Amino acid sequence: MSAPSLLHHHVVGPADAPPLVLGPSLGTSKAVWEPQLSSLSRRFRVLRFDLPGHGGSRADLLRDAQPGRTTVEDLVSLVLDLADHHGWDRFHYAGISLGGAVGAHLAAHRPERVASLALICSSAHFGPAEPWYERADLVRLKGTAPLRETSPGRWFADASFADSPFGRRLLGALAEADPVGYAACCDALAAYDLRSDLAGITAPTLVVGGAHDAATPVEHAQELAEGIPNAVLKVIACGHLAVEQPRPLQTALTTHLPEVRHALR
Repeated sequence: MSAPSLLHHHVVGPADAPPLVLGPSLGTSKAVWEPQLSSLSRRFRVLRFDLPGHGGSRADLLRDAQPGRTTVEDLVSLVLDLADHHGWDRFHYAGISLGGAVGAHLAAHRPERVASLALICSSAHFGPAEPWYERADLVRLKGTAPLRETSPGRWFADASFADSPFGRRLLGALAEADPVGYAACCDALAAYDLRSDLAGITAPTLVVGGAHDAATPVEHAQELAEGIPNAVLKVIACGHLAVEQPRPLQTALTTHLPEVRHALR
């Protein structure tokens, strides 16, 4: 069970296996990783967490949730608190979108903590700041309900996936997100720009781009792969959350991770 001062999280897998932390995207919960959990937890001690204000994580875990104050570095600090709580000096990390940005920032600025990195449908820079601040303002004013109509087109390669049981579950997590925490994560994305730091990432890195990702098109994945030394780029037929057909992402991850799983030793 998570301590009150920690992000809500769940750990599964052999107790003596190498630790693997999985980061979710904005608006989702740790459930976004469920299609991959069975495969990954056979060989890793897998930790999934909820972002502040998402799932079971409280928004007041943030250092300062006032408008414009939250950064990706703040989210990194919360993830490191989790790793420290479990006694993990080094761990593998994989993240989707904002979860990937957390991992990339961590690998660039705390390289001694990251054994390997996988960035899924993520970016070194999520576009101009103003649209993110506008979304944050909207959510602070009206909650996440206005996003319910537009998110299927951003999240899924086929918007009809929103009517599937898993699609409804993901959209339900968006509807239930705390506006304070969601808006603060938008602020973090607005201020995020890691482009000048990519060359300093030394962890073995897999970059996965979604061929049908409307939120972070493949060009974002290409920029990450070109900027991170020796990164491997895989493009798979998926939308932004890479959930419609989990097998291609599973194959990419299980190929990448066995090659680096001994990096902790």
